[in-house]
Amino acid sequence: MELRFTKMHGLGNDFVVVDDTDAAIDLTPDAVAWLCDRNFGIGADGLILVRPPHGSDAEFSWGFFNADGSVAEMCGNGIRCLAKYVVDRGMVPSDADTLRVETAGGVRRIALTRDAEGALEFATVDMGEPVLAPADVPTTLPGDRVVGVPLPTDLGEVHVTCVSMGNPHTVIWVDDVDTAPVETLGPLIENDPAFPNRTNVEFARAFDDGCIELRVWERGVGETLACGTGACATLVAAVLGERIAGRAATVQVPGGELAIRWSEEDGRVYLTGPAAEVFTGLVQVADEDG
Repeated sequence: MELRFTKMHGLGNDFVVVDDTDAAIDLTPDAVAWLCDRNFGIGADGLILVRPPHGSDAEFSWGFFNADGSVAEMCGNGIRCLAKYVVDRGMVPSDADTLRVETAGGVRRIALTRDAEGALEFATVDMGEPVLAPADVPTTLPGDRVVGVPLPTDLGEVHVTCVSMGNPHTVIWVDDVDTAPVETLGPLIENDPAFPNRTNVEFARAFDDGCIELRVWERGVGETLACGTGACATLVAAVLGERIAGRAATVQVPGGELAIRWSEEDGRVYLTGPAAEVFTGLVQVADEDG
């Protein structure tokens, strides 16, 4: 099967994006993993299929897959890439200032900011309300909310805060993000039995000026240059743990900056950031029978 694709990224968190508005593409997990492989495929942190909505009032839905071929519920950087993809290709009206995308985590509303030529410059995504009930994150850790709860690991005990932004996140506060044990502790926590669906893991440090430094170990991917849902979950954890004043922060990830706000009025989290197109191409994907 010949597949036309576009390589895109949000602050270095990169994706293979494919137009599936005819809902005709069915990729196996192995095919997704091959496409995302940086040595033998195109190379990406995930793959996005742009699809028609499934009965909602959204303009589009998507299929979102991690680099290992597993399905993910939500991705803040990925959904901005989808927005840029459809806006820049004229798949939405030229005067549209909002876009709705149906995801496994619910319909997400995106405010569009265009440049003088009409291309998407940046997007503000309504990421929804954070989920804090342990059973819904999900995690088996105790409490009505998991905020600063001890979690034993093979590398020692850590204190974690658990938040779902449509996908599970576990936030750990560290003294130095640069030296945090992301590649060793990250996979241990991702696969800990306390997280039935596995978890993304955030290593964060908050500063008095309202800035948060962040590195993320993504479930099914590994460390990435940016993670939109992870930045949102970390801001929520910072507010719950009283590590910042107010309910907004600039989150500094290795790939750049995201602006995150947890609204006191409606309880929803809003993420603002850019998206970029890198290149387009054609790739031959082997049929399942080889």
